[in-house]
Amino acid sequence: MRRKLAGILGFSLAVNGLLMLFFAQTWYQMVPGASASGPFNPHFVRDIGCAYLASGGALAWFLYDARARGGALAGAAFLALHALVHLWDVSAGRESLATMKLDLPDIYMPALLALWIAWPQSPFQTEDANVQMADAQPARHIRPDL
Repeated sequence: MRRKLAGILGFSLAVNGLLMLFFAQTWYQMVPGASASGPFNPHFVRDIGCAYLASGGALAWFLYDARARGGALAGAAFLALHALVHLWDVSAGRESLATMKLDLPDIYMPALLALWIAWPQSPFQTEDANVQMADAQPARHIRPDL
């Protein structure tokens, strides 16, 4: 289930990143709170679009390959750090609590979801992907003559 959510979240983040890259002005006008953060800076929007595209791609990759957990964690790390920057701005008084509520579905929830998806489960739980990877390993035979 986590990996299916990784695909959905990853695809959504990648689409957001592509919109930021190719339609920066439209994205800036459409996203609530973006225009309130300051004047439009197309380079800055595209830079962050690259980060969203990479983060989304890493999470989507995890859907197809359980060995991509490291990439998914890196993507989740960007989202979490981005959310922490927003929290810091609220705590420092540069942003209001109303802005924090506005950022909840677009900033904080994806970060928490991505961390939950990518974080390794307890070693006492067996993931289907780990079992499949173990089964896929070639059999090794010890030759007595070596």
